[in-house]
Amino acid sequence: MATRQGLDSSIVNRLGADEQALFFAVKAEFDTDDIKVWTGIDDLIISSETYTGAGTLLSISNTEDNLELKSNGVVVSLSGMDETIVNYALTENYQNRPITIFMGYVMGGTNEVAGTLTLFKGRMTSLVINDTPEGSTVTIDAENRLVDLDRPSNLRYTKESQNFLHSGDTGFNRVASLQDKQINWGKSSGSSGGGGSIGEDEYNQSYRNQTR
Repeated sequence: MATRQGLDSSIVNRLGADEQALFFAVKAEFDTDDIKVWTGIDDLIISSETYTGAGTLLSISNTEDNLELKSNGVVVSLSGMDETIVNYALTENYQNRPITIFMGYVMGGTNEVAGTLTLFKGRMTSLVINDTPEGSTVTIDAENRLVDLDRPSNLRYTKESQNFLHSGDTGFNRVASLQDKQINWGKSSGSSGGGGSIGEDEYNQSYRNQTR
């Protein structure tokens, strides 16, 4: 992983160290606001954004990173969190909203970030709330955007599809008229006047005469 594209020198140095102070952070982007939590206590600053410490209440399933071009999902669970997160889960439009998982390192004994890398970036697909006497658990299933490679686009080379993508574009306006268009290519046009194209037999005879 130390040679993975996008790793800065601080992360590379930490990966080679004998002792690690590792953490994970999750940023779930809802319409109203973003939920930002990390696997520690107190607040943590990542890229000028404040992440609230969730400690062991935050759990993340195993992530897979390999050389194959395929989608690997991930599951994030938040246990016993405050009512703000539960309200977002109940009222917000969460499907296809972005979610990012970071892995990083802190300076020993502090909340100062020594470096981070993006472990997973995708979209939320489902969100389940499990309410128990001990508290509420919010479970988020997320998928990588590579899953779109297996989905049909439902777009065609038509005027309607092109205007859906780029309103006012006239590049495909005449595609429909080409469906039954007859184009004479290499055949006589049938007219006796000049300027018509020669037929295939005439062309072959002319070629033979020139090569004799």
